[in-house]
Amino acid sequence: MGWVTAGDYEVALDDGKVVCRNASGRRLKSVPAKLADEPAVVGLRQLAEWLERHERQCLTDVERWMVRSLPVPLAVIARVWPDPAWRSALRDLVVTGADGEVAGFLRDADSERGLGLVDLDGDTVRIAPDLVRLPHPVLLEDLEELREFAVELGVEQRAQQLFREVWHRPAALDTEGTAVEEYAGGMFKELRFLHGRVAQLGYRVRGGHAVCSVREHGRGVEARVWVGDYDGYEETETGPLMWTDAAGQVLRLGQVGPVAWSEGMRMAAALYAGRDIEDEERAA
Repeated sequence: MGWVTAGDYEVALDDGKVVCRNASGRRLKSVPAKLADEPAVVGLRQLAEWLERHERQCLTDVERWMVRSLPVPLAVIARVWPDPAWRSALRDLVVTGADGEVAGFLRDADSERGLGLVDLDGDTVRIAPDLVRLPHPVLLEDLEELREFAVELGVEQRAQQLFREVWHRPAALDTEGTAVEEYAGGMFKELRFLHGRVAQLGYRVRGGHAVCSVREHGRGVEARVWVGDYDGYEETETGPLMWTDAAGQVLRLGQVGPVAWSEGMRMAAALYAGRDIEDEERAA
């Protein structure tokens, strides 16, 4: 953006921050306090706040597409690609074909030329699928090899895909069971601390449960961890992890798909990690 007059100074946005220079063109270390109410300064600060929110929302939307395994029309990707916030969130994500095989790392999108990718040979290729698939990492075969290759390429994904924590359902699991106890019993001095952690991690609390919604194989599944719904100053602990269908019916563990399993375990582990270690040690 160009410089805008603000009193005897000029202001502009630089990397999301309002900067200022004086009449002689010398850039100042900070915006003078007397310019705080200047319309140009107020407007730029509001714009910076909007751009920050927009960037966060783009990243959230892209991660939602991935977590919910939602194919996105090529026309949509091409339309948003010129926007730096969208481009930053999408760049370098692994794209797969309709067969689930890795096509490459996303580097460009154009409505006429399709997607520009770096394939697994390190070559630049173009494909033009009707639907763009950004798979959850638990669905990627040879994930460790892909991670190593990404490091070699200098790939930096803003959306957590390749380096997202994943959990696979154990082969020896009792598939008729309905709950996982691995991350239950995490003590918190006050319920509000646990609820705050739920919000900080980007999850929601409903009916006393931390919930994570996933759409897999065309159906909605919700992972749930009990966190409490009583007085916010009372002690609480994390409960077992369960999954329910769209009607709220608890699923048997054998009915839980790989993405729902991984995301549920990821949420439960993250909540448990914030437990009060000191209280736990005293109880032991």
